[in-house]
Amino acid sequence: MISVQSQIEEQQLIQNQPQKVEQIQQSLIQEESLIEQSNEVEINKDEDEAMKDQNHIQKQQKQEELQQQEQQQQEQQQEQQQPEQQQQQEQQQEEQQQQQEEQQEEQQEEQQQSQQQLLKKSEQFQLLKQQYQQNQSNKETVYELIKQPNIKQIEQCRAIAFNKDSLIVVCGCNEKIKIFQNQQGKLNQIQLLAEHKNFIQTLNFMKKSNHLVSGSMDNNIIIWQENSKNQWSLLQKLTGHVFYIYCLQLNNNGDLIISGSYDNTIKFWSKQKGWQCTQTITDHSNTVLALSLIEQQNKLISCSRDQYILVIEQQYFGKNWVVIQKLHIDQHGLRICFINDKQFIFQPYCKEEMHIFEIDNDTKQFHKVKNISVKCGSDHDDCQFPQQYIKSKDILLNKNGKFINLLRKKQNSEFILDQIIEFTNQVNYGSLSDDGQYLIIWDGQTKEIKVRTYKQQ
Repeated sequence: MISVQSQIEEQQLIQNQPQKVEQIQQSLIQEESLIEQSNEVEINKDEDEAMKDQNHIQKQQKQEELQQQEQQQQEQQQEQQQPEQQQQQEQQQEEQQQQQEEQQEEQQEEQQQSQQQLLKKSEQFQLLKQQYQQNQSNKETVYELIKQPNIKQIEQCRAIAFNKDSLIVVCGCNEKIKIFQNQQGKLNQIQLLAEHKNFIQTLNFMKKSNHLVSGSMDNNIIIWQENSKNQWSLLQKLTGHVFYIYCLQLNNNGDLIISGSYDNTIKFWSKQKGWQCTQTITDHSNTVLALSLIEQQNKLISCSRDQYILVIEQQYFGKNWVVIQKLHIDQHGLRICFINDKQFIFQPYCKEEMHIFEIDNDTKQFHKVKNISVKCGSDHDDCQFPQQYIKSKDILLNKNGKFINLLRKKQNSEFILDQIIEFTNQVNYGSLSDDGQYLIIWDGQTKEIKVRTYKQQ
């Protein structure tokens, strides 16, 4: 039974197998179709996403291109604007730089000028200091103040002079002349002369006769003779100048007086039967401030506010004087002095240097050869207190501003500064004795006459 049934079932199975196979195939076909559809969907999705990505990329590229274009446009605009801005900036920079350079140049010039002035003053001070220290170490000439009560002199004392043996000292005190005996630096008044009507400007003693000659702002020159009683009296009044008498020079013989005046003239007064004016030099165009005679007595130098130095020589075959040289100078001066027949010294007004002039042996003309440093310390000065050279001691006295400079001439003709005497201001007047032993100065600050004596240490 079982076997038959089994056979029947097998036959049925065999009969049904094609159908199952077909079903299976259809099922497979459906699955493949579904898979294909699913794949297509996935592919489409991928393609869509790819398209989206591509579109996004393109959009970004376009944005970047737009940004680049905008940037390029901005850069182009900047490039177009940049030259103008650069030009403006460069122009501004150039102007600023130019202003800075000009300011720097001005500052540098001011600094250089200031430095040069400071350097010059420092160099002059150091030079003076070195000279002074060197001379102090060498223990050279000095003038020491005599320890005694100074003479009180209230009236202004513009002129002081010693006679030839230094035993008599005269002082012009306003319009009067005080006469003192000098006893080793101690002064005792013995006479008062009162003939002038205005300030005494200059006093000089004659070498042979001991006559006194005075010049005043009353335009007159007075010759005073000494009598047997050691007293002086008026001998003769010389009139001819129309303005103040500022300076006098007397020759050694006592027969010639030379005067310089505010009226711009130099007059020569000769002793014949009496004293009279024999010649007038009119080459100066301003006040004659100082005169100096050479030792041989035949050559005269003068300085004036007209900024000229005149060299005047007496003719060999006659008595007339002739101007043989006119030296133009940058700054007028108040003091001038012969050292010898080949050399003279000139002090420019309130300058801290003296000028040395020497004669050329070929041309016979004077010219400036060097400067000497001296102290001044003031912007003002007076022509009184003449420059003096004492040959016996080789000492040059030079008043300049508020300083008295005492210089010594060495054997090689060089001058060194031995001593500096400082005062409060420029109002001080004085003189050296002919032998250089005494220096008398009236101090305008203390109103005193002070006597110093020569010491060689």
